[in-house]
Amino acid sequence: MSHAMLPKASHDELTEQLFVRDLKVWLADQVEPQARALADKLDPGASSNARTETTYERLHEDAAFRDWASVRRASQELMWDAVDRSVARQRNALETTAAAAPQLGSLMLDPNFVLPPYLAEGDVHLMPGGYHVEDDGVGQGAVMDRGGAVYMLGKNGGFLNDGRGKTIVQHLFACYPDFQPNRILELGCGIGASLVPVAAAFPEAEVHGIDVGASMLRYALARARHLGVAIDFAQGDAERTRYENASFDLVFSATLMHETSASAIGRVLAESRRLLRPGGVAIHLEVPQRYETMDLWGKIRGKIEADYNNEPAWAAAIGTDYAVAMRSVGFADVVVGYQDACFAPKRDAGGFSDDSKGVFRSWFVASGRA
Repeated sequence: MSHAMLPKASHDELTEQLFVRDLKVWLADQVEPQARALADKLDPGASSNARTETTYERLHEDAAFRDWASVRRASQELMWDAVDRSVARQRNALETTAAAAPQLGSLMLDPNFVLPPYLAEGDVHLMPGGYHVEDDGVGQGAVMDRGGAVYMLGKNGGFLNDGRGKTIVQHLFACYPDFQPNRILELGCGIGASLVPVAAAFPEAEVHGIDVGASMLRYALARARHLGVAIDFAQGDAERTRYENASFDLVFSATLMHETSASAIGRVLAESRRLLRPGGVAIHLEVPQRYETMDLWGKIRGKIEADYNNEPAWAAAIGTDYAVAMRSVGFADVVVGYQDACFAPKRDAGGFSDDSKGVFRSWFVASGRA
């Protein structure tokens, strides 16, 4: 399934994008195991006080590892370059499609918005211009939407890329079966891929989303409108929003934390608590890895994400004790675990447990009540 705002790809553009996808799969499936084996060989042992750091440094002395890491980064740059050129070709058509969208929802931009420093310092995921570049239209949002589907290898809901949002809904059904939110907010909504399915699941609710980029939000509004969903978008910082205390029933984030900073994570959790009405629910979904249970290679991969994919908060996000952190800012009935990846939420399906089924099959979720 697709939608009217998704950038189309010509035959040659699609071939290029599929090549990048296949290159990524080959690097992960065929080459990465060799890098993992080398790390095991260089491992100084659990008695080393700097086991991960020492092994990571030694890996860089090996030409094969450097080649793999370099080509892996290049594959990401190739992906964004291919998508960006495709979007640029059809820029006028995208603006026309956006203008023709049904008049649903709204958009509030802040001309004085100040970008959080952790986003200003580098382009997350190596996406040129990051989430915040201003192009006076919908171009950057279009790049993120098409690029996101390629980046996730189609495993998060295809071109709708909405699996995380549907997993949020399934978590509500599993852990809060009688909960019926009237006012919903997503912190760090991006182009609305996760927010649209949550809004669709609760059609009577008033739904809001905030993020940092004006272009992304223009695109998010047009995208939601063409999908027939009314959402009010606003430019803002998830650490300190413009909304009043106790003004939402449901506040959630979907893979936001690893794109912030170690210090920002606690502030986002505190803000989600501030915004909730009594009895309201906050849900924070992240990648399905926990630092404390990782083997050596898993911890090294976190360093690779930081150094080669501009993900500096990766280790902090998967290393935070969310149960402790959420209780410390006032949440009650905190639950922490893994929600099965879901593409068709059902109230009796469950799917929440202490066990991860792996990437794309599970998501780590921490939730609690106000």
